[in-house]
Amino acid sequence: MKQSERRIFLIKSLLQERTEYRDISISADTEQQKQLLRALMNVRAPQQIGTEFLRIQDEYLKYEIAAKGITDVAELTPVQQGIYLWQGDITTLKCDAVVNAANSGMTGCYIPNHRCIDNAIHTFAGMQLRLICDNLMEQQGYPEPAGGAKITPAFNLPSRYVLHTVGPFISGKVKKHERELLASCYRSCLELAAENKLESVAFCCISTGEFHFPNELAAEIAVQSVKKFFRLQTGVKKVIFNVFKDLDKNIYQKLLGAN
Repeated sequence: MKQSERRIFLIKSLLQERTEYRDISISADTEQQKQLLRALMNVRAPQQIGTEFLRIQDEYLKYEIAAKGITDVAELTPVQQGIYLWQGDITTLKCDAVVNAANSGMTGCYIPNHRCIDNAIHTFAGMQLRLICDNLMEQQGYPEPAGGAKITPAFNLPSRYVLHTVGPFISGKVKKHERELLASCYRSCLELAAENKLESVAFCCISTGEFHFPNELAAEIAVQSVKKFFRLQTGVKKVIFNVFKDLDKNIYQKLLGAN
C-alpha cells in the first residue's frame, strides 16, 4: 500500500465513525488530506479502534516521521557535560524519552491542527497514546496537577517513551510558587526517567507559549533544575533542551555558552 493509499484509508475510516462527518469530501491535494487526517485524529475521543486501522496508521506515521528526518541523540554534540541544545521537531528525535507539555486532562490537544507540542506528540505517536493516557487518568480519578510527571510508551515516535508533565499557567506576574512548580516539572520528569533507567531525556520549553511563562525565566529555571539533578549522579546522562523557535534557541545559547 502506498502512503497516499494509507492516508485515504485512514481518513475514510475516521469519517465513517461519525454520521455528521460522512458528507465531508476528501480533497485531491496531499497537504489538505494531511491536515484533514490530523484534524480527525485530534478531535477523536479516546476509545478503541480496529487492529487493521492501527496497523495502517502505524505504517503511515512511521513513514511520515522518517520523511521529516530522524535525529539520533547519539549524533549530537553536548554544549556542556551531559547537556545538549537542539533546534528541531521533537517528534523526530531519537532518544530514551521526550517530554510533553501536557494539560491537566493529559489526553492531548483536541484543537484541530493546533501547533502546540501536545498536539504534535499525540498526532505522531498515534491514537494509542491518547487511549493509554485516558486509562491513566481514569485510574487516577482527578485532573493532573502541575509539577508532576507520568510516563507512557512513545508508540510511533522515534523515542522510547513520553514523559508527560503539566506546567503552571501564568496570568500576570510570575509568583514564587509558580517558579517552584516549573522546577518541579523538570525534577519530576528526571526522577521518573531515573526510576525507569532511562539515559537520555529531551525537554521541550515547558509552560512557555500557550501557558505564558516568560521564555527567559523558564529557560533559567530549566537549566538550574537540570544541573541540580545531575549532581545526584543517577542513570540519566544526557539532557537535551529542544527548542523550536529562534527566540528560545538564542536564550539557551546565552545560558549555556553555546555557539
